[in-house]
Amino acid sequence: MRRRYKKKSFKPQKPRYRVNEYIQTPVVFVVDESGEKLGEMEVSKAIEIAKEKGLDLVEVAPNVTPPVCRITNYGKFQYMQSKQDRLKKAKQKKVGTKGIRLGMHTDEHDLNFKKKQAEKFLTKGNKVRIELRLRGREKAYQDLAREKLQSFIDNIDILYKIEDNIKKFPGGFSATIAPK
Repeated sequence: MRRRYKKKSFKPQKPRYRVNEYIQTPVVFVVDESGEKLGEMEVSKAIEIAKEKGLDLVEVAPNVTPPVCRITNYGKFQYMQSKQDRLKKAKQKKVGTKGIRLGMHTDEHDLNFKKKQAEKFLTKGNKVRIELRLRGREKAYQDLAREKLQSFIDNIDILYKIEDNIKKFPGGFSATIAPK
């Protein structure tokens, strides 16, 4: 027998801004399309002014008393808002977490290399998660492993803050540091 899957129902998005007749407050503060303040007036009168100009009345700041409404073309307004949102999203700095994995028998040269790698990650603004893996009989020397991880963190020359202290997990120990 064939399985039939339910199609996901389409839920229309609620408009973020109230427009024209959907504005619920009786009195609003009106700004026209050129940015000139027209002052407080009734919603019906403001809608009338907007219709005369062939534009819409859009509630821009609903949380203020009285709410601020702008006379503008709603389609153009939505386009500009989405454009601004995209620009804000593009400018956001994405902080990633980079990982460095050590072992109980990692040699001094390799530790120095991994230290430089951690410093490079920190200078770029990323968080660094340092793991010390324990395998087999190494799990019997947990205090030694904790000390080795702490000494590795202490050797890092760049300023950092410890986000997560050294924690035990089934495979060993880990700690997270972030740039100051």
